[in-house]
Amino acid sequence: MSIKEQLKSDLKAAMVANDVIRRDTIRLINSALKQVEVDKRIELSNDDVISILLTAKKQRLDSITAYKKANRDDLVKKEEDELKIILEYLPKQLSDDELRLEIKSIIESLNANGIKDLGKVMTAAKPLQIKADGARISKIAKELLG
Repeated sequence: MSIKEQLKSDLKAAMVANDVIRRDTIRLINSALKQVEVDKRIELSNDDVISILLTAKKQRLDSITAYKKANRDDLVKKEEDELKIILEYLPKQLSDDELRLEIKSIIESLNANGIKDLGKVMTAAKPLQIKADGARISKIAKELLG
């Protein structure tokens, strides 16, 4: 089942269960997906959907940081609830140990030695951004190269 189909199914279930937060979050995601489909006149693949979900995840994380600075705990909770729902549709995130192994193999395959090769490693690690945050990838790559 594609992510879009899963979203559609989960939206119906949330409506039946009267789960307002889940319903509204899925509607926001569906709206973002529909917007891209209409703008680009394409049918979204699972990879496209994951990319949009990653953008939504980053937006929620940025909002949480801003709301915490402004002492808006009510809005922080709302954003955290939405983030939890968004994460359900993304591939399982790699642990630090799993990510370290992946990056180590990339470094070995590129024969990278030293921080000057960070750009090459980050370019090669681009596909990992589905399973790990770019900042985490960069941090571990710098550790391993430094």
